[in-house]
Amino acid sequence: MARRTVAVARITDLQEGHARVFQVEDYRIALCRVGSRIYAIEDVCTHDDGPLGEGRLDGFSMECPRHGARFDIRDGRVLRMPAAFPVRTFPVQEKDGQVYVEIE
Repeated sequence: MARRTVAVARITDLQEGHARVFQVEDYRIALCRVGSRIYAIEDVCTHDDGPLGEGRLDGFSMECPRHGARFDIRDGRVLRMPAAFPVRTFPVQEKDGQVYVEIE
C-alpha cells in the first residue's frame, strides 16, 4: 500500500495537553499537542480496543480510560500494563497552520 500525507486539522483546533480524535480515511487518529509539537497515535488501545483519545494525556503519556494502560505518544511503546503491545503512531507534518498525517 502506498503512503500518503493527508490534511487532518488546523493547529488551532488542538489544545495544549489534550488529544482530539479525527477520522482519517480508514483510521481513527488521536492528535496530541504537547508544547509546540503535535503527535498522532491510532485511537485504539492494544489491550482491548478502547478509545485512547478519550483518555488522559500527561506529558508524553496517554492513558486508556478503560483499564489504565499507558502509551508513549512519541513512539507508541507501552509504559504501563495491561497493554502488552505498542500502539501505532503516524508521522506528522505542520505547514502553514495545517496538520498533516502520513498514512498507508
